Amino acid sequence: MRSLKTRITLMTIGVLVLAVAAISIVSVVFIRNTEHHKSDQLLLLLCETGERNLDYYFNSVQKSVGRVASYVQADLDGLTDEQLSAHMDRVNKYFDEIASKTNGVLTYYYRVDPEISKSVKGFWFTDTRGLGFVEHEVTDITLYDTEDTSKLVWFTVPKHMGEPVWLPPYITENLDMRVISYNVPIYWRGTFVGVVGFEIDYTTMAEQVDSIRLYSNGYAFLNDNDGNLFYHPRIDVTQLTEESKSGIPEGIYGEKTFIRYTFHGIEKQAAWLPLSNGMRLNVTVPVSETEGDWQKLIADILIVAAAILVVSCLFTLYYTQRITKPLVQLTEAAEQADQGNYDYQLEYDEDDEVGRLTKTFKHLSDHMRDHISDLNRQAYIDSLTHVKNKGAFSAAIEEIQSQMSSLNGKIKFAIGVFDCDDLKKINDQYGHDKGDEYLKAASRVICQVFQHSPVFRIGGDEFSVILRNEDYQNREALVRQLEKAKAEITASTQNKWEQVHMSMGIAVYDPQSDRTVNDVARHADELMYENKRNRKKGR
Repeated sequence: MRSLKTRITLMTIGVLVLAVAAISIVSVVFIRNTEHHKSDQLLLLLCETGERNLDYYFNSVQKSVGRVASYVQADLDGLTDEQLSAHMDRVNKYFDEIASKTNGVLTYYYRVDPEISKSVKGFWFTDTRGLGFVEHEVTDITLYDTEDTSKLVWFTVPKHMGEPVWLPPYITENLDMRVISYNVPIYWRGTFVGVVGFEIDYTTMAEQVDSIRLYSNGYAFLNDNDGNLFYHPRIDVTQLTEESKSGIPEGIYGEKTFIRYTFHGIEKQAAWLPLSNGMRLNVTVPVSETEGDWQKLIADILIVAAAILVVSCLFTLYYTQRITKPLVQLTEAAEQADQGNYDYQLEYDEDDEVGRLTKTFKHLSDHMRDHISDLNRQAYIDSLTHVKNKGAFSAAIEEIQSQMSSLNGKIKFAIGVFDCDDLKKINDQYGHDKGDEYLKAASRVICQVFQHSPVFRIGGDEFSVILRNEDYQNREALVRQLEKAKAEITASTQNKWEQVHMSMGIAVYDPQSDRTVNDVARHADELMYENKRNRKKGR
């Protein structure tokens, strides 16, 4: 068993140790997470979101071109000029339908290899104003060496590779616009026929990249693994030369997902993910923004430390109060006991000085309460009939009156008053002992009939009963039962003091006319006297 002083001392030391340890742990975790985990996860999450959006767009373009290519190859039925010309007429409408439903398509084309046909060149449709596709004059491929993949890349690269391909941004020669394109080579029975493809407006892709932002100075850009920038919000990639490309940090072309590099004297942190068209999406932000302001970080740590210390102090106060609370309860209980109120609870039961004192006081008060309860029971019981006396009747009336007030009169009860006839004659003719027998017999009958209601002796020859719940609902049947019981007892006995002759009156509480319980009792008394008069007339 430890004393209260020992408990408080150990508790205080423990709280201080826990507070210091918690501050240290929180500081380390806070700094580590702030510098590394938070920034990495934010960058990667933003990069993943941008990757999904861009890939969704690129895949939609890729699927559209793939559908067109499948339709074109299925429609080919020969390589003569007549067959190719008819073939172009048939597939042109399908091209327009698919391209019109694909976001950002600037041009669509189907170009035939000059080695297949000199006269049927294919077609090229453009939509530079957003008003719908119109046919444009096609480039004369015969002027170029189609084996040189550095020229006419939209045609020569897919021909050379023999498979669908995304091309990096380039300038269309006739429109002088920057685009990216997806192209599919067309074959008929193993022979290269031409190329179908969509050119996508470069600005459509750029707008999606520009929408990726982080902190105040974070942004996204596109590049490839070979050191080529395709889009950068702060660099005009069209003006890059071989010399200016060398000024781009090599760190952004690494294989690690998270990159640290320096650009224009600013240390930056980036995360990158590959796109389905072969590009790399990078999300970058200055390191100073990811790590935050050191003063703010220190302030946060101090705030957390202060909060922990405050919580520790409050806990100390709470625990101390918890220890002293039983003493306060004991003091209040003693004051209430001094005023005669023993209805209180003492819950403290620890094995210490206060706990033993609390148990001793509880035993003492319980004995005192039982003793007083015995005295109260004796004070409220009629010594002759052993039913409740007039004092108990007054207490019951006060309780019902309180219920009437709290329930705004929404209560149901009735009061019955009984008067034993000719008690004085029996006392005079046969003696008071026979009169007592007469009263006991009347009391037994009332108690037997009104089994669920309290019975009171409120005068020498008067009894009362308060009807509620079941007896209240069955009051009329109980009155008849009482009359029957009186008649049976009177008929079965010859001695006057063994018979039961009584007048009765039962009044039901009416909230419209009865303001108090005494009004109901007075009404019952009037009904009793009226019953007595009627009975005398009937004799």
